[in-house]
This record gives sequence, structure tokens and C-alpha cells, in this order.
Amino acid sequence: MINRKATAVWKGTGKEGSGTISTQSTVLENTQYSFNTRFAEGKGTNPEELIAAAHAGCFAMKLSFELNAAGFTADELNATATVSLDPAKGQVVKSAIELTATIPDISADQFAQIADKAKKECPISQLLNAEITLNATLA
Repeated sequence: MINRKATAVWKGTGKEGSGTISTQSTVLENTQYSFNTRFAEGKGTNPEELIAAAHAGCFAMKLSFELNAAGFTADELNATATVSLDPAKGQVVKSAIELTATIPDISADQFAQIADKAKKECPISQLLNAEITLNATLA
């Protein structure tokens, strides 16, 4: 079992308050977040941005493993995840992954099949209870 930890500290009301997020690795250390960073455009991070970063990173790594298992090595995998929060529902409803990949000697069909498998089997994809889309381009 591998365990990773992050801590959030919040002070004040939901709208006027603010908080910090810190990670075990200290990559994030007392990183500011607030209502404005989540629902408007403020300086700092927010939970959805962090989920998007986790999803993009997890997917790219999973795809790399799947490509290697199929006998391919990517020159570059450029994945961007956009997480959509529906404020009316208070739910993350979608994570859309945009992928541009440079992979020598792979066919478009092989690429599509392997990318779709990685989308479904990435641990963060499995964690999310939301629609997950993939728009994959082979460069």
C-alpha cells in the first residue's frame, strides 16, 4: 500500500475565509486557496485545479506504461486535463483530457486503443465519479 498525504487548513466562512494546502512532499507548502481562487480568478490554487493536475499527470504516466507494454516509447506525451465543477450541483461533473503525443512507429488505431485503455485504467480516472473524455492527437 502506498499512502500520500495532503493537509488543508481553512479559517473563516466559506466565502470570506481562506485556507492553505500543503503536501507531504512539500511541493505545495501553505499554498493559498479561497473562494475567489475556486469560483473566480484569484491568486492561489483550488481543489479542481489540483485534481486536474493529478489527472493529467496520472493519465500521462499510465499511457507511458501501456505504450511500453505494447512495445512503444513516446518521445513526448503532452496531456492537459480540464476539470469542470458545476456550482449548482456542487459536483465535479467532467474531466476532459487533451493529449498530443509523439510516438515513433505507432499506427493511429494502435494509438487510439492504447490511449483509451489508459484513460479508463488510470487510477485518478477510476477515482472520479464524473464523465471523462479524451481527445487524443498523434503528432
